[in-house]
Amino acid sequence: MKFKVQVTWWGHSTVWVEDSGVRLVTDPVLGDRIAHLRRMRGPSPRFPGTPDAVLVSHLHADHLDVASLRRVGPEAVLVVPDGAGAFVRQRLGPAYARRCVELAVGDEHALGDVRIRAVPANHHGGRGPWSRHRAAAVGYTVHGAANTWFAGDTGLFDGMSDLGPLDMALVPVGGWGPTLGAGHLDPYSAAEAMRRAAPRAAVPIHFGTFWPVGLTRVRPDRFHNPGPDFERLTAVIAPDTKVTVLAPGDSLTVAAR
Repeated sequence: MKFKVQVTWWGHSTVWVEDSGVRLVTDPVLGDRIAHLRRMRGPSPRFPGTPDAVLVSHLHADHLDVASLRRVGPEAVLVVPDGAGAFVRQRLGPAYARRCVELAVGDEHALGDVRIRAVPANHHGGRGPWSRHRAAAVGYTVHGAANTWFAGDTGLFDGMSDLGPLDMALVPVGGWGPTLGAGHLDPYSAAEAMRRAAPRAAVPIHFGTFWPVGLTRVRPDRFHNPGPDFERLTAVIAPDTKVTVLAPGDSLTVAAR
């Protein structure tokens, strides 16, 4: 039986991935507000059911959103970076902790006909300045009918060329405010990441969704433009990678090799 591979971007780093009958969601943020951020574009995510697994890239509140994980429920396998299990148990309780799988870089977890592998990410691993919880940030590659890289939050790092072969990259290209700190990709460095990782296709994420409350004036160069800028730059820097810029809620079918 040949499965289709489909990705649906719901804004920020929340992506629904279906591969080989397995349903995954990355860094789910289901509400319209996270701390000082509010959703400025796109609908709230609407999943077609409970995912088989949730992939969390790191502890930051806009990636590991406790309220959203509660809405998903404890039935899904919760894949987190090695060391994040203590935070899960403390904030979500034993039902979630029992379904929690901690992966260090290089570790894998099999789910049906899909393998989930933790890969490096260049990003701060703490929950925040007010918290003692730390776990090294990771990305994930998903290996089923297609090979898909979910980068989480990351800057450029050595070894990107070792991630492949890749059919699809879900790559961050921006942020949620007027500035980008260390450990993030902008459109240019994200295009360089495509040159190194060499996926056949890519979808830009982590832009054009949330903006700080109080900054009512959205800067298009930081909010709307990173996706199209990434597409334009990748055409020059990594022309073998086909970029599709999705709007929140849109889907793309990935052709397997």
